[in-house]
Amino acid sequence: MSLFGDGLDAAVQKSFTRPAPKSAGAQMRYLVKQLKGTKPAAQMLRISQRTVERYVKDQIKKPRPDLAARLEREVKKRWQPQIRAKARQRAATTGGIIIDTRARIGYIAPAGTTDDARLRHLTVALPPQYAARLFDAQQAGASDQELQQITAEGVKEMDFQDGGRRAGKLEQVRFTDIEHIEFDL
Repeated sequence: MSLFGDGLDAAVQKSFTRPAPKSAGAQMRYLVKQLKGTKPAAQMLRISQRTVERYVKDQIKKPRPDLAARLEREVKKRWQPQIRAKARQRAATTGGIIIDTRARIGYIAPAGTTDDARLRHLTVALPPQYAARLFDAQQAGASDQELQQITAEGVKEMDFQDGGRRAGKLEQVRFTDIEHIEFDL
């Protein structure tokens, strides 16, 4: 489970204009249509082609929990790609991204300052360039650690340094022990 990647996906999914299919049959029909056949859908879900056909015809209505999770994840990954792209573009060019987190946040600073990490609850609006960096890194397959680092840089600039108006010698902000993180566009 990717805390930052899943959080970014959830933020983008809030902009969907229609709900994704809920029933297993509707989800399977959507995947078959998107993948152009029952065989690719079966291979992706790691089930038999015949099983896919039975879901499409509503002969099977209740999937196993692991299959239900895979099915829902794959449908949401493909649902409304144009809306998803517009939401990312809007955040990366004009809107930015809002981060709400409760985590242990510390920083590296010059000697003589208090840099002990402590549990903080922050809500920070990051400018569009950080949203663009986050989405670009996510599209390129960045790890959760890399997404976390980009987020920490944004928090450092916007919260600790206040856009360059204070804490000029602050070197690095560290996120650890993340209890909660939520992104909003």
